[in-house]
Amino acid sequence: MVSFFGALVLLLVGYFCYGKLVEKVFSPKEQATPAVVHQDGVDYVPMADWKVFLIQLLNIAGTGPIFGALMGAVFGPVVFLWIVFGSILGGAVHDYFTGMISLRLDGISVSGMVGEYLGNVAKQIMRVFSIVLLILSGAVFTTSPAVLIARLTPEWMNETFWVVVILVYYFLATLLPIDKLIGKIYPIFGIALILMAISISAGIFTQGYTIPEISLQNLHPENKPIWPYMFVTVACGAISGFHSTQSPLMARCLQHEKSGRKVFYGAMIAESVIALVWAAAGVAYYNGTKGLSDALAQLNQSGVVYDVSVGLLGIAGGALAIIGVVVCPISSGDTTFRSARLTIADWFGIEQEDFRKRIAVTVPILAVGGLLTQIDFDVIWRYFSWSNQTLAMIVLWSIAVYLLKFAKKRFYCLIAVLPATFMTAVSVTYILVADEGLKIAEKIAYPIGIAAALLAALWFVLTSVRKTERR
Repeated sequence: MVSFFGALVLLLVGYFCYGKLVEKVFSPKEQATPAVVHQDGVDYVPMADWKVFLIQLLNIAGTGPIFGALMGAVFGPVVFLWIVFGSILGGAVHDYFTGMISLRLDGISVSGMVGEYLGNVAKQIMRVFSIVLLILSGAVFTTSPAVLIARLTPEWMNETFWVVVILVYYFLATLLPIDKLIGKIYPIFGIALILMAISISAGIFTQGYTIPEISLQNLHPENKPIWPYMFVTVACGAISGFHSTQSPLMARCLQHEKSGRKVFYGAMIAESVIALVWAAAGVAYYNGTKGLSDALAQLNQSGVVYDVSVGLLGIAGGALAIIGVVVCPISSGDTTFRSARLTIADWFGIEQEDFRKRIAVTVPILAVGGLLTQIDFDVIWRYFSWSNQTLAMIVLWSIAVYLLKFAKKRFYCLIAVLPATFMTAVSVTYILVADEGLKIAEKIAYPIGIAAALLAALWFVLTSVRKTERR
């Protein structure tokens, strides 16, 4: 119990202390934002800070901080450390600078931002990579809520039925002006999400469950190594490249630069709280990592969420919790496809005020996403997880170049360089050892992963420091 509350306190301290430092390094200004300068009534729409915060939180809090946290908790309470420090030092830094740099560049998409600081080749790679990740994410955020809703409805309303219903909603949310649908229903979704987290937390304590204390011991029943698996399994609750595709959406709606810490850094911290709650609930409810692992194998992630929710809160409370869990992926799925539309539109210069042009971009994206829902969820999730962390790695390196160029002091770039180096080691090592990767022996893959990270850091020092011109 002490570890759980300590982790919550550290997240709050991280927001008020490290978040303040990150904000100081960026130096927000009082100047007109893209929402005001480029207002178009579709994507560039000024909105109140509280609305932008809720939309950002719901954009990034898909199934990741719930499913990922449950799967990560199988390694034991060591996962609490990754969620806390990964978020404060990596994920929230990644989200804040992505949103704020996009804001300074007129709401540019993440691929455009990477191209601005890592070059045109990186820009073209990122365009393809980000679109692939977005469509994979869209498939994940369609299948997972459909499975959960199907459990609560009559038999004829099966998973396929709900996949179609959700895709129809995504079609509307992707096309309509952001303030007409998303801007109106997200406050309601936000309340459900907050009530869900509070309810699950309360259920753990009122029913006398015990949350294990933090330990560095690997408690995975199959002895799967913590490195690099846990750092990829728990992505959205700690650091997630997917977030960099979402932050530019809100950069187009923010009215004041000084609201950025609350919206971007703050939403990441809030998402980490959700991840902590579900990681704690998983190991507490199933009395350890073995019980949680067995439940995940027998029921899959959606089944475990249903089981924990009903077990802790009863039918009524469980329904409320499940609604909150359904809200997470759906409220990320709609903006996932919206972000894919904008990325493609930016790439090919397709003006988006015209409704017919928006449809022309949207339909193919949703069609591919719909087809991917027919593939095994676990396979999609594994590729999504690795792609997610690799995107975070690339974005962090571009942030490091930005800081080197514009920060008042060069050493401030370490704010991004350190997590970028770490995520390089994670991403390279994972794809070398994973079943969906090259399946190389750990004793070979580990040194290669570490060497790749050191080479990336050396490249940054030798190339960027020498050639990057400071403003």
